[in-house]
Amino acid sequence: MNARAPSCSVILPVLGEASLINGAIDHLRNLENDKEIEIIVVDGDPEGTTLTAITHENVTKLRSPSGRGKQMNAGAREAKGKILLFLHADTQLPLDALRLIAAAMQGKRYVAGAFDLGIRSERLIFRLIESAASLRSRATRIPFGDQAIFVRKDYFEKIGGYKDIPIMEDIEIMKRIKKRGDKIVIVPQRVHTSSRRWEKEGILRCTLRNWLLQVLYLLGVSPQRFSQWYGHND
Repeated sequence: MNARAPSCSVILPVLGEASLINGAIDHLRNLENDKEIEIIVVDGDPEGTTLTAITHENVTKLRSPSGRGKQMNAGAREAKGKILLFLHADTQLPLDALRLIAAAMQGKRYVAGAFDLGIRSERLIFRLIESAASLRSRATRIPFGDQAIFVRKDYFEKIGGYKDIPIMEDIEIMKRIKKRGDKIVIVPQRVHTSSRRWEKEGILRCTLRNWLLQVLYLLGVSPQRFSQWYGHND
């Protein structure tokens, strides 16, 4: 008898995340109903340094050319779950995330979705960034990758997955879904992502840079023209 297919495949695109990857997998294993998920780690490093650091069993390990779009597409091709969840290694889900996703995707109303953004820091400025992200994603229905995007696998395959672009692949696919007239749900519970990029680059500089790149992209500027301003897969 064939083993039951997982309800959700969690795909983690990684590059240089050896120090984080086991903690990320621990977190997924501690989710409620964790036996319902398949974990797929896709390493963009040709040496596979993150993969070799994994100490857990029952994790699918893949190598891919670097670039989140390429890596996430590679993971999706191997995935067996009906729902694909694309998760950054430094982002933690709510403990009941699987139930929340199942409830959001019940029926045929929504084809994709994401969570509200939370940032792991006590600093007040991050509460303001979270609030701005929540307002933006609800107004535009275009969530970003650090909000843990999920999508029906059959739908993802039908629309051709992520585009092979160096940056903004998350915004591009959400815009494409909206253009098709299909619906995206924003789950009000928060994921919690690391504040490391903001702390490393400077909160104001990082925030303004991100806003500028988003505006440029939405105005039609090619991601190839500004991808060097943003260190991808950090």
